[in-house]
Amino acid sequence: MTPVRPSAHRPRTAADLLVECLEAEGCEYVFSVPGEETMDLLDALSRTDRIRHVTTRHEQGAAFMADVHGRLTGRSAVALATLGPGATNLVTGVADAYLDHAPMVALTGQTGSDKLHKEAHQLVDIVRMLEPVTKWNRRIERVETIPEVVRKAFRVATLEKPGPTHIELPEDLAATHADPVRVRPLTPGHAYFPEPTDEAIAHAARLISDSERPLVLAGNGVLRRRASAELRAFARGLHVPVAVTFMGKGAIDDRSHLSLMAVGLQARDHVLSGFDRADLVVAVGYDLVEYAPSRWNPDGSKQIVHIDTQPAEVDANYRPEVELIGDIDGSLRRLVAAVLPHGIGGRDAADRHEAQEVLVHADLRTQLLAELGAFESDDSWPIKPQRAIVDLRRALGAQDIVVSDVGAHKVWVARLYQAYEPNTVIISNGFAAMGISLPGAIAAKLVHPERRVVALCGDGGFLMNSQELETAKRIGANVTVVVWRDDGYGLIDWKQRNEFGQPFGVEFGNPDFVAYAESFGIAGFRPSSAADLYPTLMRALAVDGPSLVEVPIDYRENLRLTERLGALSSAG
Repeated sequence: MTPVRPSAHRPRTAADLLVECLEAEGCEYVFSVPGEETMDLLDALSRTDRIRHVTTRHEQGAAFMADVHGRLTGRSAVALATLGPGATNLVTGVADAYLDHAPMVALTGQTGSDKLHKEAHQLVDIVRMLEPVTKWNRRIERVETIPEVVRKAFRVATLEKPGPTHIELPEDLAATHADPVRVRPLTPGHAYFPEPTDEAIAHAARLISDSERPLVLAGNGVLRRRASAELRAFARGLHVPVAVTFMGKGAIDDRSHLSLMAVGLQARDHVLSGFDRADLVVAVGYDLVEYAPSRWNPDGSKQIVHIDTQPAEVDANYRPEVELIGDIDGSLRRLVAAVLPHGIGGRDAADRHEAQEVLVHADLRTQLLAELGAFESDDSWPIKPQRAIVDLRRALGAQDIVVSDVGAHKVWVARLYQAYEPNTVIISNGFAAMGISLPGAIAAKLVHPERRVVALCGDGGFLMNSQELETAKRIGANVTVVVWRDDGYGLIDWKQRNEFGQPFGVEFGNPDFVAYAESFGIAGFRPSSAADLYPTLMRALAVDGPSLVEVPIDYRENLRLTERLGALSSAG
């Protein structure tokens, strides 16, 4: 491999060696805010054409970009920050990647090694601080260990279950002379997952065949392991309905009559009533952090088949009868073949398919479609969330991507926005960090420049990282930001009203978002009526550059949703 060419004014350094190692790992992006203690690394990055460096406006934005890049690609990008406040600003994005199981590598500078034993300017122990939210992290203490440290960081980040790792490089070590060393390009060996035994497959098949109303719960692991095609074949072959977690959206095509859409509301909605009726849950790629088992299995009595790359987490409400540990796609293929000869509940899947019969009552899906249909032409102002979701879905193609922020709108996206393909709806629901949507959308556009990408956010989450509008404009990431405006923290308002009967501390003011976008040189739009929303979205999506749409939203529908769910629960 050709080394990073040394700078004209100094010999090859440890920073040069580290960047060569990043190249060897196939790292495509480094997202960063520059700092004094990372200048040697930045100098080395300036002399490579194999890694794209993206300067962000906040370290949190850099971490979120690496986070979403990893989630979409399964490969690690780097979030680079200096010591002290630069490194602490990374923590939220790193923690998001940790709980959402996205591979990334955090790389931080540090003060000189001669100061680490005492109180020093901007010195805090970043290695210890990041330890709870990383799979592995280390300070580099010897130049010759850099190739192994970098390789381990990238390898551990991508191993199941993926997540962030961290490397710290003190500034004096970064500037240290590095002898020429051959950095070997990554040539990964073939690591094979163990397969479930024939006995385990037969046990799971027997449980499914003996059940009357099985239901599949599909999680983020299905998308992470690229097993959506096998999940869809499993559902069709056995004619079993599928509910997904917020982070599993797209695992099944929501246009299919077997899709029950997403679980995740904290009230007992129609999908959860489907769990009430199910006598067996097949959990596929399900991470408990996505949606607590106590929500859908409150008394711990459900029979559960666990299909994942890792054994089940210990939880009083999640006690599988059998666990199929291995690559998810292979387990699903073997399992459907084992169940088909016996059918389910003594009935043949082909017969049920021909009759369009679903083993859990069809009204679960019907209610969703009815809600979408009821608001499709609702001209109320401010715009109802349901109408806003309908028009956004209509404006985007099957492969286009929506990156949702965190807030009340996230619930509406998960509940009503129909995902047709894997990884086209990106929701943070492990760490659930506000502010992820705009930097996440920038990363999604870098990964998929051929697709349209929308950052859907509330006004609260948008202003947490709105400075990255400048980043999008500067690097040519043509994303469309859709801001649902209600001048408050709508999700907390909703929860406070349900819990205490009144909100407190949730109202705030906002700038003129259209003028705000225009101040960055970005096209801003605002619909004049509900009927104008779809044409406005289409104009914004057609802009050759980033764009923003401000949507006045009527979050009174949140409380009405709670009332409807309560009525459904009582009726059930």
